[in-house]
Amino acid sequence: MPTAQLAVSDHAVAAGAPAHDAEAALRFKGVVRRYGKHLALDHLDFSVARGETLALLGPNGAGKSTTMSLLLGLLRPNEGTVEVLGTTPHNAVAQGRVGAMLQTGSGSGLPPGVKVSEALALVRRLYRRPADFDTTVERAGIGALLCRQTNRLSGGEAQRVRFALAIAGDPELVFLDEPTVAMDVDGRRTFWKMMRQFGAEGRTIVFATHHLEEADQIADRVVVINHGQVVADGPGATLKAAVAARHLRFVVPEPDPARYDRLEGVTDVEVRGTGVTLVSLDADATLRDLVRSNLAFSDLEVTGACLEDAFVALTACGRKLPPEVDA
Repeated sequence: MPTAQLAVSDHAVAAGAPAHDAEAALRFKGVVRRYGKHLALDHLDFSVARGETLALLGPNGAGKSTTMSLLLGLLRPNEGTVEVLGTTPHNAVAQGRVGAMLQTGSGSGLPPGVKVSEALALVRRLYRRPADFDTTVERAGIGALLCRQTNRLSGGEAQRVRFALAIAGDPELVFLDEPTVAMDVDGRRTFWKMMRQFGAEGRTIVFATHHLEEADQIADRVVVINHGQVVADGPGATLKAAVAARHLRFVVPEPDPARYDRLEGVTDVEVRGTGVTLVSLDADATLRDLVRSNLAFSDLEVTGACLEDAFVALTACGRKLPPEVDA
């Protein structure tokens, strides 16, 4: 079988493709960050336009958490510059223009033993110009939780409250680190509906997630980081189109995996009952060979790669998408 590979279109979006400078909400320029001898970020370059929703993806240890910490002013780069809303991260946060919802480990990250309404009121007092209390409650969908104790919230409810605290200062820019962890499917859908409405107000949203379908459905742009560098930067559809593999699915009465494995272009075969899925680097050649072989099949479906396929290919092979070629 041929070896799987990443095919790249001439029009693939460049790694580290900059947003328009005048409209940039945040910008990394040649950022290097080390922890002792460990190089966490290796001359990282990318920017995000104002009003854009960006998904930050990467395997564990790729540099996502370091990137978030630098953007919030919790760390400083060893080399390069980080700009947030036209100033330093520390200044932007101090001015109340940035909100953040970070991972909290085993706890909820909420003050224990107080009502949700009290926690929100406390956080609002930290800002010179906070968002209206009722508006924040509506944006985060926590009206039914205001009288609840913070230690009596479910995981999904706690996440919604933490989001309310992150936007209590009416920020221009919001960072979300795995925001839908502990949420069920309905909870995630509700949360991202709120986020779309929040972004529609012109806010800039940057979120890291392991739910790749969220990145594909919610983000305007996806940035993939691996080994401290941007390996892909563009819309989810562009990243998916960069993966050569296609999936052919069909039904047969008695599947014979060995025969499908020999078809031209096939790199993988999966059989479940009477259903067969072929992964092919040349779907047209595989289909022609399948028809010529006189193998009985029905209900044929050919689909492209999903964002998970693109993510695996990009992070496994360590390649960057080449610069976009202007038409």
